[in-house]
Amino acid sequence: MLTRRIIPCLDVIKNRVTKGVKFKNNIDLGDPVELAERYYLEGCDELVVYDITASAEHRPTDLAMVAAVAKAIRIPFAVGGGVSSLEDMSKILLAGAEKVSVNSLAVAKPALIGEGARAFGSQCIVLGMDPVKTDDLAKCPSGYEITTRGFRNRTGIDAVEWAKRAEGEGAGEIVVNSVDADGTRAGFQLEITQLIADAVSIPVVASGGAGKPEHLADAFNIAHADAAIVAGMLHTGEYTIKSIKDRLYELNVPVRMCYE
Repeated sequence: MLTRRIIPCLDVIKNRVTKGVKFKNNIDLGDPVELAERYYLEGCDELVVYDITASAEHRPTDLAMVAAVAKAIRIPFAVGGGVSSLEDMSKILLAGAEKVSVNSLAVAKPALIGEGARAFGSQCIVLGMDPVKTDDLAKCPSGYEITTRGFRNRTGIDAVEWAKRAEGEGAGEIVVNSVDADGTRAGFQLEITQLIADAVSIPVVASGGAGKPEHLADAFNIAHADAAIVAGMLHTGEYTIKSIKDRLYELNVPVRMCYE
């Protein structure tokens, strides 16, 4: 049985890790390289680093930060933010990342997914999506609509249909980040995560809302996620990677165990 992956998320603004609730009221949490190394040494399976203001500021990802993270850890990590071209992807991968995450700019230019998959392989291309609940079932039959620009722009695109299209374009993985649950630590949005996981054949990562190990178990067992992103529950120090995995093991979730 495949082990489930635990992936700490580092949201970065001006070379500092930050965390908010539903993309608002962000607070400073520290240096991204130091936090990446800490979670790597604790035993996380992968990392994801988002330069979360790059797209809004119309600038590329901070490649110096990417290179510094790559030097500090020895596990795969994905990088997102400001990716608008094949050249941007190439620079991120050459800086040391194993995967590139595309989100808002992929909605504007879906061909970007296929261009990246053909150039670097589908395993390098991650689609990030920010779905929100909607009552407009005529436009969005799944009940979830894709947003961009950090929830600022509603697109009218159905979340499940977008996931299926992205898979067809060549995406190798999809991260489902629920805006409604982001930072609340009340649990993942299981409904949309399961809808997407059941609609595609590529790995799906649950994101947004993790507050305790049981939430991750629900994402794996109920929503059929292959991996789960954690942030606040680690950043506060309430949990470590080891304590999360120990509890998941008790809950019969297959994970790669940490050893001190």
